[in-house]
Amino acid sequence: MVILLFKWLFPALATFSSHSGAPANSLARHPLFVSVTEMNYNAADKDLEISCKIFTDDFEKTLANVYHAKVDLSAPANKKENDKLVNEYIKTHLLLKLDNKAVTLSFVGFEKENDAVWGYFEVDNATTAPKKIDVVNSILYESYDKQMNLMHVTVGGSRKSTRLNYPEKEASFQF
Repeated sequence: MVILLFKWLFPALATFSSHSGAPANSLARHPLFVSVTEMNYNAADKDLEISCKIFTDDFEKTLANVYHAKVDLSAPANKKENDKLVNEYIKTHLLLKLDNKAVTLSFVGFEKENDAVWGYFEVDNATTAPKKIDVVNSILYESYDKQMNLMHVTVGGSRKSTRLNYPEKEASFQF
């Protein structure tokens, strides 16, 4: 359900990319270093659904540097190890508090779609709609000093968005 919900939310993000076969370290591949994190409070399921969209090449490079391993997120043979890397990385770089209480992200999975990776998480047992969501988001900051992290949060039909530019990593949403 989470996967289907978020696939339709960001088709425009593909316009950020101009992957053309240029060398991996070339800015010509895509001039923006951006991730998009979408959070949606699902009142029926009483959970916060989270998806993170990150360019595959940037993410693989960062994972390889952080974990000192060769990373190919499209290799089915490495699915178990890739799940572990994506889970650990995002849980370390995306921290949440709901109504001033730190919460744990539960990994749902990830998928590669075109030139991006979608990571899916949930915060279970969010029994009431949060009035305040505090976020620390430092995704890809260790790799790119031009990194931009966009965040969209929806609670009770109200959608709020913000952008964090490196080195900014904290944001707060009030509902």
